[in-house]
Amino acid sequence: MKMNDRYKAIIRELEMKNKIGVADIAIKLNVTPETIRKDLSALEEKKKLRRIHGGAIQYFGVIKEPHFNKKVGIFHPQKKMIGEAAATFIMDGDLVALDVGTTTFQIASAIKDVTNVTIVTNSLAAAELLNSRIENRLFDGKVIVLGGISNPLQRSISGSITNKLLEQFYFDKAFISCGGINKEGICDFNVEEATASSIMMKRSKQIIVAADSSKLNQRALFHIGPFSAIDYLITDQKMPADWSKDPVFGQVDWITVGDANES
Repeated sequence: MKMNDRYKAIIRELEMKNKIGVADIAIKLNVTPETIRKDLSALEEKKKLRRIHGGAIQYFGVIKEPHFNKKVGIFHPQKKMIGEAAATFIMDGDLVALDVGTTTFQIASAIKDVTNVTIVTNSLAAAELLNSRIENRLFDGKVIVLGGISNPLQRSISGSITNKLLEQFYFDKAFISCGGINKEGICDFNVEEATASSIMMKRSKQIIVAADSSKLNQRALFHIGPFSAIDYLITDQKMPADWSKDPVFGQVDWITVGDANES
């Protein structure tokens, strides 16, 4: 198969599946994994996709964030594992902040067997799910939905009213998602949502960042917080080797879930 034909085949697979793996595409196109890695790198330079650990996802750029319903299906198994791991941090009596994101949504879907938990969130999707789980007695507690301006595409609440309300709370734990993770810290696409997440971090005793590995070495537009503020980072890939030598990451407890071997 010629190079341009491979490119077209790779783009078609991404359009159908949102995420592709090097090994699977190599078998399907009857070429070596190394050839596919080179193809993916070339397509990334053309902004046709984004390289991730072991494969690629669709390219969304750094300005336009994909809709919530679109993001839910991307990297879903990894997000589910991350959410389940993060939910184990929640203890009886905790006052928890939960920000907007499809990974923090998976935390909401995994909370169980705890009592007297209060969850404050600006995620409409998470609030609906949490109330359903309380109703079904999967855990005991209450949900506080922050006021503000709604974003129907992201199923979120944000803005100056949201931020003023957040300033009134003291949290035991804040669970934060993000659009990118790099050596400067964590960042996101939307300035209002990034600001709300930043306040959650500042008002919390313990900060847990939950993000799949597609966010590593990526930069979104708006800074949320530095690595020095983070206690735990839960993801599906081991810390990059060059990062482990950098003192900026020394204070972060990096938790890897699932199979983190190279594909």
